[in-house]
Amino acid sequence: MRIMKKVPVKQILTEKSKQKLAHDFEKQKNQLDQECQQLSFEKRKIEMKQNVSREEVSKRFQREIDRRRERIRWVEYKLEQLQVLPLGSEITEDEVETLVEVNVGDDWEILMNEGAIIVEDGKVIRIDE
Repeated sequence: MRIMKKVPVKQILTEKSKQKLAHDFEKQKNQLDQECQQLSFEKRKIEMKQNVSREEVSKRFQREIDRRRERIRWVEYKLEQLQVLPLGSEITEDEVETLVEVNVGDDWEILMNEGAIIVEDGKVIRIDE
């Protein structure tokens, strides 16, 4: 029988991949900041209308702004951690699904916990099974 299983994709940290990740995190942070500014603008615009509950509008928009600010803090934390990590470290970047053959007598724990795809500078360098 075959089943679907998630396998982590791990990236080996190089100078090139470290710069790319830092750039991606900065881009993500800027996008979230822009969304916060846009939400603040929309909030003020809607609050100016006569037939709306200002308190309710303010709460809803503030909730969304706070969510994005929390994500900004998380991205900043990831950026800080990236600076601390030494080159050659393996970081989990993604997960993919794969088909696994399951037979009677197989060790379920080993079957479900093994496997990873190791990538360095955009190229697969190893597949652990």
